[in-house]
Amino acid sequence: MPISPNFTSVLYKDWEINFLQCYPNGNLKYTELCNLFQLTAAAHSELGGISFSDMQEFHQAWVLSKMLVEVHKLPKWKDKVTVKTWIKSLENSRSVRCLELYLGEEKVVGCETFWAVFNTQTRRPESLALPSDQFEKYPEASATHNSFSKINIQNEPDCRETRFTTIAKRQVALSDLDIVNHMNSVKYLEWCLDTINPKDLILGKLKSFEMNYLKELSLSDQATIAQNESVITINKDGKTCFALSFVV
Repeated sequence: MPISPNFTSVLYKDWEINFLQCYPNGNLKYTELCNLFQLTAAAHSELGGISFSDMQEFHQAWVLSKMLVEVHKLPKWKDKVTVKTWIKSLENSRSVRCLELYLGEEKVVGCETFWAVFNTQTRRPESLALPSDQFEKYPEASATHNSFSKINIQNEPDCRETRFTTIAKRQVALSDLDIVNHMNSVKYLEWCLDTINPKDLILGKLKSFEMNYLKELSLSDQATIAQNESVITINKDGKTCFALSFVV
């Protein structure tokens, strides 16, 4: 699609929180928060001419590699919120996108995401085939206080902090897949959060969490979920596909 006449390098998109997106107490689910960010990023890329449909002409798609979320307060049912997004960097096959969620004038969530261009036929990363100069980049503008970190996923038997214990087993179902034909990024988070104390989620006690996407999962894949004190991993055939670190 051509670049929209309404395109701007910084997008503000309004959303209203509905009851399907909320925990029993009316707080927005962490997974739905990430869905809002993903949908806003997709809307911005569509306006700017680098959407999934545009990229599929070259068998390409954006896939999420890292995501860092810092939560001050969760919106509630019926709240009207605004998501602000901009691109911090975009070069060759990689891009860092920032997102902020506002409740009125108050910023309540900050998020930084790291994306890679992925060939949907070869299942390998490659350089973006479309022009992106229409997007102004904002390298000095961050949405979070912290930066991406390397999540420690080494299972060291002599170190209590990095000893992982298998806590669940899952199989990828059709409902877990997205249009790229692999498990959607938010589904990894959902699987992991299902193993956490429900009260911590319902009461909004997760103040920050970071996700690393390492290998894709496909339909019918068998996976194990393992955890230490503050890291949860999703693994297939002994290799880590996803890692979540969190602060309560």
